[in-house]
Amino acid sequence: MPKIDIIAAGRMRDKNQIGMVGEFSKRLHWPLNIIEIPDKNPADINDRILDKLDNQAYVIALDETGKAYSSRSFAKKIDTLLHQDGYSTLQFIIGAADGLNDSVRSNSNICISFGKQTWPHMLARIMLVEQIYRAQQILAGHPYHRD
Repeated sequence: MPKIDIIAAGRMRDKNQIGMVGEFSKRLHWPLNIIEIPDKNPADINDRILDKLDNQAYVIALDETGKAYSSRSFAKKIDTLLHQDGYSTLQFIIGAADGLNDSVRSNSNICISFGKQTWPHMLARIMLVEQIYRAQQILAGHPYHRD
């Protein structure tokens, strides 16, 4: 069973946002660990993100410069990583309001994007957890996802 880490800048405080992340998290069969990096000192947040990376994990950075995936292609990518490439841990990175620096991007295996628009990092966290859940359901052949 894969392990999923989300390394995210900032502490989620809004109870509605926490509830949305919690709702999709509890539906996941895959273990999900959310690692919050306090963003009180933005100057070193990227270094603190790098400190959390596991050199055995496949690292996926959410970044506006990244590749946009459809939900089905995202699920296929996860399936390939877990079953063909043999990764047991996937780590997703969400930066702070100023995004990720070149060092974090270069220490990631890939960068992905939720489109050309800019999203608040707390909303990106909710969207990411939902897309991970959706990928799980697509791979299981569950009708949650509709094309």
